Amino acid sequence: MTEGAPPDETDVEATDEESTGHQPDEPAAAENGTDDNDSAAGSDPGDSATETAQPESGSSEAAATASDEATSPVSDVPADVQKYDRFKKIEGGTYDRANDFLRDRTYITAREWAIARLCADFRTETGVEMTKIGENLPELVPFMTDTYTPQAVNQARSAFEDKVRKAGATFLYGAMCDFFTAEDLDDVMYEATEVAKFLLEVEGVDLAVEDEMEAEDRISSVMREVREQSAALRHDEVCCPECGNEFQVDE
Repeated sequence: MTEGAPPDETDVEATDEESTGHQPDEPAAAENGTDDNDSAAGSDPGDSATETAQPESGSSEAAATASDEATSPVSDVPADVQKYDRFKKIEGGTYDRANDFLRDRTYITAREWAIARLCADFRTETGVEMTKIGENLPELVPFMTDTYTPQAVNQARSAFEDKVRKAGATFLYGAMCDFFTAEDLDDVMYEATEVAKFLLEVEGVDLAVEDEMEAEDRISSVMREVREQSAALRHDEVCCPECGNEFQVDE
């Protein structure tokens, strides 16, 4: 009996040792197993070490693979969405800042601007991929933080189209009704062109200086022609009373 231990615990330990201490079959089996292993392994200890190391290496590789799969879930973002590189110049910007800028210079909102750009870029032969645009909107546009339903995407697209049509009619009427002089009309076109170019640059479009100048010259030429032709429509005479240009008015 051990000193300080409860009697019943000491008796149980002694009984367990007596019942399990001598079992003749187990040592014999262990000795036979040792002899078999020695004879199978031969005299080269390196073989057994190699055989032991291989399973461990495979296990570690499997564990590493499982760990990578656990930490790197398969992305469900479409490949074309991952490669989309518009609006990178506004990375870190907020919706409110973009919206304030547009409100001061255009009739559209930041939401309508972004959706219009995406509808142009994700248009297929069968139509606009509105579901893809809405589900991946935060990945496509940095300042858009929520996903959209296809109905919401279509609503923003429709609002953009309506505003452009109304703004176009308003501008063209201003150009045709003789409210603006030729110089005033050039100023209006210059300001509008600058805002449009800035938005394109923010989207990621690279505009060469030569291309910008050529576009401005073409726009000015077209607007001068619009003004001249509108003057011909307003007057019965073949000569404009303001600028003196003569027109060939078809009857």
